[in-house]
Amino acid sequence: MTEKKRYIRVVDSTMRDGSHPMAHQYTTEQVAEISAALDGAGVPLIEVSHGDGLGGSSLNYGFSKVDEQDLLAAAQGAIKNAEITVLLLPGIGIQEDLKAAYDRGARAVRVATHCTEADIAIQHIGLARELGMETLGFLMMAHMIEPEALLEQAKIQEAAGAQTVYVTDSAGAMRPDGVKRRVEALRTGLNPETKVGIHCHNNLGLGIGNSLAAIDEGADYVDGSLAGLGAGAGNAQTEVLAAVLELEGYETGIDVYKIMDAAEEVVRPMMQRPQIVDRASLVLGYAGVYSSFLLHTYRAAAKFNIEPRDILMELGRRKVVGGQEDSIIDLAAELAAAKP
Repeated sequence: MTEKKRYIRVVDSTMRDGSHPMAHQYTTEQVAEISAALDGAGVPLIEVSHGDGLGGSSLNYGFSKVDEQDLLAAAQGAIKNAEITVLLLPGIGIQEDLKAAYDRGARAVRVATHCTEADIAIQHIGLARELGMETLGFLMMAHMIEPEALLEQAKIQEAAGAQTVYVTDSAGAMRPDGVKRRVEALRTGLNPETKVGIHCHNNLGLGIGNSLAAIDEGADYVDGSLAGLGAGAGNAQTEVLAAVLELEGYETGIDVYKIMDAAEEVVRPMMQRPQIVDRASLVLGYAGVYSSFLLHTYRAAAKFNIEPRDILMELGRRKVVGGQEDSIIDLAAELAAAKP
């Protein structure tokens, strides 16, 4: 075993990013069971929200089976040591949603924007700090702009009060060098007390490798999901991250056996399908398309008898980003009309 290096704070997103492949059908019982398992394994931050964040339950993004505020209460009632965090995308969630989440026990929030729109998060970040919440900026689709431009956006979130800013590979499109350059830009360009985080999808099979590359460049926060449960091909697996980080000499506070059991015995039996890099999810990373578009694309492809990969490649060419899910149906209809 190598000498211990530094502490890495692991954030588990099974009950937020994992809401996408679950079609947002989590029950309070499932959330309580997962939360208890994560807490028992020593995971410090547990994320619970609709897949598209607070307020995401809608016709556009998919309705939740159970109101997310009730899911938050279930999670809070099941934990002893961990903190509950939520995701908020300004324009989907509103400040009242954040206040309600705080009242139900959430003590951290990731305020997420497209990588070029950090300024729309200023008020929400400010509110989170007023509430006394740990506040993290979340710059999505970070592969779409160069490191220098990403740093300028990170500085906006930092100035608003974000204590951590994330390089978020929403499409699973980045490779290790691109991750390193973006994390290095933020690590050297932000204030020394501001932390840097990394959120990786596995659409190119690089979720764990990219996470390690980010940590090697100074990221102190890393996201995972049990059994990889997340949008697209899924996320870096929390249980694998815990094991690899221990082998690499980092401290996480996570019991590797218990987190393995949480993935294998609690989450896998709930999964609607295995998290694998199949043709469609691979195209997400190849074309640089938002990972949560996958289920929307499957449904549109079936409705119009279109190859899902054709839809995804065209979405990538058009640089469609999160929040534009309604365009997937329109694009599928357009492609169907153009078929000979």
